[in-house]
Amino acid sequence: MQKTKGYLDMELLRFTTAGSVDDGKSTLIGRLLYDSKAIFEDQMDQLQKTSEQRGEEGINLALLTDGLRSEREQGITIDVAYRYFATPKRKFIIADTPGHIQYTRNMVTGASTANLAILLIDARHGVIEQTKRHAFIASLLQIPHIAVCINKMDLIDFKKEKFEEIRSDFKKFSSRLEIKDVNFIPISALNGDNVVERSKNMSWYEGPTLMHLLENIHIGSDHNHVDCRFPIQYVVRPQSKKYPDYRGYSGRIEGGVFKKGDEITILPSGFSSKIKSIDTFNGPISEAFSPMSVCMTIEDDFDISRGDMFVRENNQPDSKQDIDLMVCWMNTKKMIIKGKYTIRHTTQTARCIIKDVKYKIDINTLHRKEDDKSIGLNDIGRISIRTTKPLFVDSYRRNRNTGSIIIVDEASNETVGAGMII
Repeated sequence: MQKTKGYLDMELLRFTTAGSVDDGKSTLIGRLLYDSKAIFEDQMDQLQKTSEQRGEEGINLALLTDGLRSEREQGITIDVAYRYFATPKRKFIIADTPGHIQYTRNMVTGASTANLAILLIDARHGVIEQTKRHAFIASLLQIPHIAVCINKMDLIDFKKEKFEEIRSDFKKFSSRLEIKDVNFIPISALNGDNVVERSKNMSWYEGPTLMHLLENIHIGSDHNHVDCRFPIQYVVRPQSKKYPDYRGYSGRIEGGVFKKGDEITILPSGFSSKIKSIDTFNGPISEAFSPMSVCMTIEDDFDISRGDMFVRENNQPDSKQDIDLMVCWMNTKKMIIKGKYTIRHTTQTARCIIKDVKYKIDINTLHRKEDDKSIGLNDIGRISIRTTKPLFVDSYRRNRNTGSIIIVDEASNETVGAGMII
């Protein structure tokens, strides 16, 4: 039992992989899983069989993550594939995202909750358009840490000069982006150089292996523990013999630290109360913080429902109906200016109208195209919207949870855009 508890208490790192087609993302993840002993025997047998059927020498580790049949047949990644594994130090969730330009939206999906992004660069080709696109999206989504893995070093004879050249090119481009923490690692995913084990072929490289970086990078400060935000998801009323009068407010803490006895303000009413208890599945606790899911009770009886928010009196989000967003469009149907859409923000659902498109971004040059107002699939631009009711928002830079909005087509109920509040 002690062992299970230890596993549950381990820190979780979410990371995403991005890179151009055939840069070796799936092979890298396969190598990580294989070398960290996270593959079951039956999976290994299946891998061996499939590799033999395809006439390949050895085991093709990329097949581990290519879950769709069409992916395995084409040897590419189409959808976001999630994989889970653990080492003695940490638990991991990997989002393997596609490299093709037409699947940029899938990268946004996989990267939106990541602590770290692995950007793969083919050592033979260096920094290309897709590298810039993915670096820009990682910056836009405020991913705190980036590991630039320069792959296929075995195909360029492990040359240090080539590694230094690519590192310099990437630094030059990324200096115009908001990227806080970048690490560069020369690797060969196919042979395992610098993935889990140190490479004997690159003695000139003195930095960490990829696995060492993933296990040890500090992510405790990635969450916002300053601004207290608790959007109510559900009002808990058991009305049972044991709990006849229990009224709890459950949801996920999207920022800050809440303690029993803390004074809180309830939005939108503005009433104040104190936290009476913080309850979890495992029993009551004295304090809770982002990103925990809890149920809180308060000392007063107020009319509180889904979409309301607990905050601090002197630290409140903006209550807005006119909102500016950076948006990544995810649908083949273009955005309609003056069109009406449904939006989802924390636990609130509202309707909105697209007031204006300010500009579209050219991914390669990072220039703003102010004369081009059409936003189509995979385009990124700045728009302004007006909502039917006020939303309690922070800027995305300050809080990724209260600063993001999902735009939904009212007719088809499809998610058509992901927005970051400016």
